[in-house]
Amino acid sequence: MTNHEIAVNIPQNLDPVYSNMIQIAYKEDEFTFVFLHQIPGVNQARAKAIVSITPTHAKNFLAVLGRTVQDFESKFGPIQPPSEKPQVDNVTTIRGYS
Repeated sequence: MTNHEIAVNIPQNLDPVYSNMIQIAYKEDEFTFVFLHQIPGVNQARAKAIVSITPTHAKNFLAVLGRTVQDFESKFGPIQPPSEKPQVDNVTTIRGYS
């Protein structure tokens, strides 16, 4: 293993989670991501996972996600947002929670 590789142990009972909506909250020392599944045709969403990370990790996550999306688009073509409604409704930012 190189210095940049780590062994990742994924428990067999860890289930994958599907999310089609996210809420992001932050305060001075952390970012919290609430991954939601919005139920089609109903004005409801169910929280599926909550992940909190440090601001430094959030910045690193942003950079890694950007590179990953660029890699995806170079292999599969540009990601096009759905034409029926803008995706801005799928992210909610909650500022200054405690």
